[in-house]
Amino acid sequence: MKKLSGIVVSLLFASASGFADESKITFDQTGSITEIINQAEQAAPDLISVPVLSISPDEKVSKVKEWTVMVFVNAKNNLERFGLKDVNEMEMIGSTGEVNIVVELGRITGYDTSDGDWKGSRRYLIEKDASTSKVTSPVLMEIAKSDMGDWKHFVEFTKWAQEKFPAKNYMLIVWNHGNGWSKDIRFESNKGISYDSETGNHMSTPQLAQALAQIGKIQILGMDACLMQMIEVGYEIRDYAEYIVASEETEPADGYTYNTFLGPLVAKPGMTPKEFSKVTVDSYVNHYQSTGRGATQSSINAQALDKFTKLLDDWTTEVINANEIALVKDAKSKAQSFYLKANKDIHHFIKLVTAGTQNQAALERGKAMLNFMDTEVVVHNRKYGAKYANAYGLAVYLPDSYSTNYDTLQWANDSKWDDFIKWSVK
Repeated sequence: MKKLSGIVVSLLFASASGFADESKITFDQTGSITEIINQAEQAAPDLISVPVLSISPDEKVSKVKEWTVMVFVNAKNNLERFGLKDVNEMEMIGSTGEVNIVVELGRITGYDTSDGDWKGSRRYLIEKDASTSKVTSPVLMEIAKSDMGDWKHFVEFTKWAQEKFPAKNYMLIVWNHGNGWSKDIRFESNKGISYDSETGNHMSTPQLAQALAQIGKIQILGMDACLMQMIEVGYEIRDYAEYIVASEETEPADGYTYNTFLGPLVAKPGMTPKEFSKVTVDSYVNHYQSTGRGATQSSINAQALDKFTKLLDDWTTEVINANEIALVKDAKSKAQSFYLKANKDIHHFIKLVTAGTQNQAALERGKAMLNFMDTEVVVHNRKYGAKYANAYGLAVYLPDSYSTNYDTLQWANDSKWDDFIKWSVK
């Protein structure tokens, strides 16, 4: 039995019944894997977690690197084969002396049988290989039963990755289905990200914020999922990420092309979070542009969203005071929309209202709002396809009728946008 040397392996895993009691597990650095598993099973018999150590802790764990990219690949749904594909794309680049690429990959019964057809979740330190069909990176942990729709499990993975693979900068990517604020009025209670088809759970927008609050501030939050670049989502998590990279529109099932945005980071590990967020945006849109497929992706400066909210409140106040209801309804019908009709590009909507108003105060507030978005909020925006000509990088919920489910969001509580929606649908 291979001995463990120089590393403490944590087996604190989330499950439907809670967390393992870490106080009941002791880790002897010279103990065997079997001994550790036995200790873990005694402390939490409902959890079956198998650490498979095949890395040198002195070289790959203890060193504080420039970047750790953590990818939560919840392929426990109909996207399973694309999850395997994306991890293989990561292996085209692999971790280096200055960059860690750490993944939890979850799989499910019924969708894909390739690469051993295993189930549950595995955690990897991604290493470069020549295979595009088989994941060969070392399995650091194997979790027989995982709920990747549970925000607590998401927190546990991220904290584990940060502890084992420390870095000056962190990028955290949530990989899965997403529906931003909502799909339509029937499904607004299911708004969120990271849907686990096995457990039926997902993370709501408030739960995503709750998770990030426990994780602590990171440099970049990427959401490799549909429809997540909305002010309602960004505002909820603004205190926990410097930059938010996501799409206003739905994403193809293939999502990010991981080799093309990780490659530049490995080549230049000293790049700033702002630079890396731009690389991520460009990699995504360049790929779909090369295939002739329409796409949107942007990087948002989360630190600017508080001032953005104040400026927007000032603008909506003047528009309401000017009673520009007819202009607002017309602009709403013409504003750039996405897969969900109620999702509108907020820049384009304000631009249309500002161009049509005869009220000087509303005009001035609108111009200030547009300038602030261009210079402070949207760090980098890319779109491809005539269909997205007026996608400026940030969507907002602007429906034809108001849902009280909207009231659960911080954005609705802190801004006047909910009042503006109610006024606009009269």
